[in-house]
Amino acid sequence: MSASNGGYYLPEPSHWPIVGSVGLFLLLGGFANFLHGGSWMVMAAGGAVLIYMLFGWFGTVISESQSGKYNAQVDMSFRWAMGWFIFSEVMFFAAFFGALFYARMWSVPWLGGASNNVMTSELLWPAFEAMWPTNGPGNVGGDYQYMGAWGIPAINTLILLTSGVTVTWAHWGLKKGDRTHLIMGLLATVALGFLFLGLQAYEYIHAYQELNLTLGSGIYGTTFYMLTGFHGLHVTLGATMLTIILLRSMKGHFTSDNHFAFEAVAWYWHFVDVVWLGLFVFVYWLV
Repeated sequence: MSASNGGYYLPEPSHWPIVGSVGLFLLLGGFANFLHGGSWMVMAAGGAVLIYMLFGWFGTVISESQSGKYNAQVDMSFRWAMGWFIFSEVMFFAAFFGALFYARMWSVPWLGGASNNVMTSELLWPAFEAMWPTNGPGNVGGDYQYMGAWGIPAINTLILLTSGVTVTWAHWGLKKGDRTHLIMGLLATVALGFLFLGLQAYEYIHAYQELNLTLGSGIYGTTFYMLTGFHGLHVTLGATMLTIILLRSMKGHFTSDNHFAFEAVAWYWHFVDVVWLGLFVFVYWLV
């Protein structure tokens, strides 16, 4: 039902949610299987299904928007929905930062005999020295080297900060009705986003092959890959959405006073930037 006449928009029944659920199941199930020595094919199939779902679902929403089915009330509901979604993502990463804080500031010192846990140290791990980074009293995963901050992580920080500037540049161009600046800003942002991902993939290969820093490297390896890996997934989704916005901009879909889809993706991208700053400080710099 169209909302253009003052009614509230009711979308048609859609098959995309179930397609997305299947894709997520295959992606995460395949990833778990891959970590235990299985093939990567199931994980790749799940990723392909997810990409297909994203393009299909985005296309459906774009068609609804371009056909004039939305009004100001629907626009406001979209803004609230995006705001709550980003808040849920803040809580998602807060849980992982909390796990890092707990392990680093409490669990490891306790195992080393800090506070009133001297007997715990003496009885369980008398030779353990509480320091960070660590793979635990059992030297889980063997010897490794930690990832320093002033190499690829610092470069990636500069890349993401620059991408925040370029997406703001694109937004400025859109609000001014300057489509050239809009497209140039989006092109730069998309390029920077995928460059970040390429450098992170190189960093992971370096960590696994040369530093022996893996998911099995105790609590440090686990928290390192948990935080940086999930952030990389969010950058992937953000770069994909920015690509869609770029293609739409090239087709002339947005106007200076009607471009919430652009704003929603820009909000998400700025969120990704802020999370990375936290990662750089607490995972890389203060190691």
